[in-house]
Amino acid sequence: QVRVAESGGGLVQAGGSLRLSCAASGRAFNSYTMAWFRQAPGKEREFVTAFRSNGGSTLSTDSVKGRFTISGDNAKSTVYLQMNSLKPEDTAVYYCAATTISYSNNYYFTQTWAYDYWGQGTQVTVSS
Repeated sequence: QVRVAESGGGLVQAGGSLRLSCAASGRAFNSYTMAWFRQAPGKEREFVTAFRSNGGSTLSTDSVKGRFTISGDNAKSTVYLQMNSLKPEDTAVYYCAATTISYSNNYYFTQTWAYDYWGQGTQVTVSS
């Protein structure tokens, strides 16, 4: 059974940094595409960034480019989300998700329905 579990959220001041981790288990790590989504109060869950373990390619939404970096460690079956220059609008619950389906169109990896496995979420709060 595939499982994903996040850790590393917290409270930080604007301009600060946080690193989130997501550990996956159940299948070979290189079979996953893993992603981070976030959901702010009263808003829909939105795509942040994704990492394809087989090859290491990444995909990010425009609002985090240049500030957030996703990376993977095959040996630990873990992906990391390094978040720098955090802004109050980054405040949300951050969810890790995984899929073993290799979609041909990168757009699909930005959609919540594309992922079969989800973590419980971790709160990130950025104070102004």
